[in-house]
Amino acid sequence: MSASPGLRDSAQRRSWHAVMVCASVRKLVVVSEYRDAAGKRLVDYPRPSVAVDTAVLTVPVEDELSVLQVRDAVDGDWRLPGTFVHEGERLADAVLRSLQAKAGVTGLAPQQLQVFDDPARDSRGWVMSVGHLDVVPFSSLSRGLDESQVRLMPVAAATGMVHGHDDIVAVAAARLRAAYEVAPDPWGLVAEPFTMTELRRVHEAVAGRALLPDSFRRAMMPMLLAAEGKRAEGPGKPAGVWRRLTETHPR
Repeated sequence: MSASPGLRDSAQRRSWHAVMVCASVRKLVVVSEYRDAAGKRLVDYPRPSVAVDTAVLTVPVEDELSVLQVRDAVDGDWRLPGTFVHEGERLADAVLRSLQAKAGVTGLAPQQLQVFDDPARDSRGWVMSVGHLDVVPFSSLSRGLDESQVRLMPVAAATGMVHGHDDIVAVAAARLRAAYEVAPDPWGLVAEPFTMTELRRVHEAVAGRALLPDSFRRAMMPMLLAAEGKRAEGPGKPAGVWRRLTETHPR
């Protein structure tokens, strides 16, 4: 007597499940049995903890280049927002998680900056940090920050931080300054259209020094497009306004 359709379907499902389990076991065995040329398995090598730390840079109105800092919930010191990467988590997801949890900031798109791998960089132990960078206009960063837990600190004064965070800020600021030496406000810190004075002021904030107005104008003019209208900047004639010929840094 042949089995009923229901019994046949049930038996087929059990058979399929058994095949999948066997395939998974074989895959696990293959992974666990991998050995390199020295005969060592992956688990035979010591592994550092992996962290992500983010330098979020901005220029407050009429101020210096500044970095976002958060107050640590345990030690109470000021540092960069960061976290350890969870098992199975992508770096980008860990960065966004830390920014939201530690700083209450969302909507950013940090990019990888550099791997900081000095074994002695972190007092907690062997921790490798993948530093990230984002540069955002002050207007989009200043809204809704809990000032008791989050602050903007001038880059020049953001020193003495734990876990090698000073080095991350230094590399981030240097990367940003190099970009601003060759293009007009490539990260879009000043809104378009802008006057030449507004553009120069944000470049001065990033550079950390005064720039000669005439030399700056000559360097920027080939990369700008005149916009309609003028804007008063004092008792003199209204100043012309400009737009960038190229788009700002993608976010």
